[in-house]
Amino acid sequence: MAHQNYKGLDSVTVADVEALGIASELAGEIHEKLTRIVRNYGATTPQTWHHISKEILTPKLPFSLHQMMYYGCYKDFGPDPPAWLPDSKNAGLTNIGQLLEWHGKEFLGSNYEDPISSFSDFQRFSVSESEVYWKTILEEMNISFSVPPECILRESPSHPGGQWLPGARVNPAKNCLSFRKRTLSDVAIVWRSEGNDEAPVEKMTLKELCESVWAVAYALETLGLEKGSAIAIDMPMDVNSVVIYLAIVLAGYVVVSIADSFAPSEISTRLILSKAKAIFTQDFIFRGDKKIPLYSRVVDARSPTAIVIPNRASSLSIQLRDGDISWPDFLERVKDSRGLEFVAVEQPITAFTNILFSSGTTGEPKAIPWSLLSPFKSAADGWCHMDIKKGDVVAWPTNLGWMMGPWLVYASLLNGASIALYNGSPLDSGFAKFVQDAKVTMLGVIPSIVRTWKAKNSPDGFDWSTIRCFGSTGEASSVDEYLWLMGRAEYKPIIEYCGGTEIGGSFVSGSLLQPQSLAAFSTAVMGCSLHILGDDGLPIPSDVPGTGELALGPLMFGASSTLLNADHNEIYFKGMPVLNGKVSSLEIERICNAADENILETAAVGVPPTGGGPEKLVIAVVFKDSDNLERNLDKLMISFNTALQRKLNPLFKVSSIVPLPLLPRTATNKVMRRVLRQQFSQAEQGSKL
Repeated sequence: MAHQNYKGLDSVTVADVEALGIASELAGEIHEKLTRIVRNYGATTPQTWHHISKEILTPKLPFSLHQMMYYGCYKDFGPDPPAWLPDSKNAGLTNIGQLLEWHGKEFLGSNYEDPISSFSDFQRFSVSESEVYWKTILEEMNISFSVPPECILRESPSHPGGQWLPGARVNPAKNCLSFRKRTLSDVAIVWRSEGNDEAPVEKMTLKELCESVWAVAYALETLGLEKGSAIAIDMPMDVNSVVIYLAIVLAGYVVVSIADSFAPSEISTRLILSKAKAIFTQDFIFRGDKKIPLYSRVVDARSPTAIVIPNRASSLSIQLRDGDISWPDFLERVKDSRGLEFVAVEQPITAFTNILFSSGTTGEPKAIPWSLLSPFKSAADGWCHMDIKKGDVVAWPTNLGWMMGPWLVYASLLNGASIALYNGSPLDSGFAKFVQDAKVTMLGVIPSIVRTWKAKNSPDGFDWSTIRCFGSTGEASSVDEYLWLMGRAEYKPIIEYCGGTEIGGSFVSGSLLQPQSLAAFSTAVMGCSLHILGDDGLPIPSDVPGTGELALGPLMFGASSTLLNADHNEIYFKGMPVLNGKVSSLEIERICNAADENILETAAVGVPPTGGGPEKLVIAVVFKDSDNLERNLDKLMISFNTALQRKLNPLFKVSSIVPLPLLPRTATNKVMRRVLRQQFSQAEQGSKL
């Protein structure tokens, strides 16, 4: 939405506020507060917006007022105006703030000022002094090893990503179940099932979680599998699947992550790639009035032995295959060891703990094994960037089939926080009420969920004031939708989080120690080095502004170093593709999406020309209304080029526009640019572009 359409705040009148449907008395009060704030801080400063967001705007006021204030304040600000500002008192209470107040001088010497001013220096320190940094973070998170590491990082030519914590032996699940500044009566998981929205939330204490996990770990031993065997989970993310996940890890087996939305063929591919020896699943999934079969899909995938959990009932209503086991029978096998602690299986840090999969956009999915290091990367990101700590309640609608499922388990429990799970659709008001009733403090989202909430007004009438911050991942977010989201929780910051399954977390994110802009990143993730490669393929110096292709330094704590079904080196390190002008596709798409009101979405891809030379920039466009396209494409090309040259790079040139009915997407809704690149390259060979 163009800021230019909004009046500057010093021109806003009482009548303008009334025109938004606000009663005249309230409009007068709002205008009076606005006049006072503008008098004290000016009409256009971040401080102005900060005070408006805290003193005037509430979730009950129409969103059009929020827009009038935000866009009016930042009308002439330029790109990425801050939607949230840190203050020194709260910054000092964050995990990193406290660490810097204790050790800032020791880490950064005389350059250290305070947590806010010195955050960027500390991020650089986390890369240059990885030995000190990771030793400190692992201590802060109270990670206990049965055999401590010989050092933090051993670099070697045969391991481009380095060897992290060599010699260490550990069990991440045991660490999740240890006290971590908690007591046995502290709540570890809080949940509710769809349809029980009026009932109190259900809670599981740390003591109950330990006993449930131990029982399942003992029952796993009765299956007679070798240690290190792969065991799949194909279930909704609920209290049972979290208990099963932790039990598999505690007992020294490897979890195979399979999303509960997959068809039999996709389940089968993943079971074969991982050589799974057993699978946990559920008879049905209930979503609203729909009863979706799950066990039958697992049977159609010709799975190994299945342990089948009844959904919400105490017994199964379906016939099982010979050799499959019902959940009650599985637990009955070990009733004599109820309450007995299961001794964790401690393994070398390089051992696998979880096999996850890329979305499998072209051909079979990449099978990505997490080592025992990856859970600590997930937890460290949560500790550093979302500031997760004891007393927090963390919700992020996801599934154990995707990276964010295990991330949620580890980022919550390893940091002493509670996991909040809603067993149902996150799109409706039932989930919004759960956020209120569970007193969620960190709410993770994906942009498409927020889009639906905004359209349905799902959070309307619920109190989200316990939220300290939001997290967002999975897709490119929209400024206007995220302004709306912040406004639902009294303008708490949204921490963008972009990474990948391969690295167990993120490489670029936000921080509660920096101003946060909407739909934008503010920092490389702690411990990660990012490089922008210029036109010559070499990194642009970090203190020089520039646009280019983003490359990650290979030494990343927690990153995977193998693939089960492809050559890791070939995929990640060899000959990276370079987009024309070296700008990320997301930046180009954001500008193109805003160039014309008839555009639903775009995808930017670099296509190598037939005779060699620089790549051509091709924009795939999905229109809201596809009438009179031919006449409009030339006009659109001019709009695209004008906007890109003005906002990104004067040398930019879109070589062609390809209208499509819809963009190809993965199961997790990510745009498959690689597929488009392939299609357009083939078309280029046949000179169609």
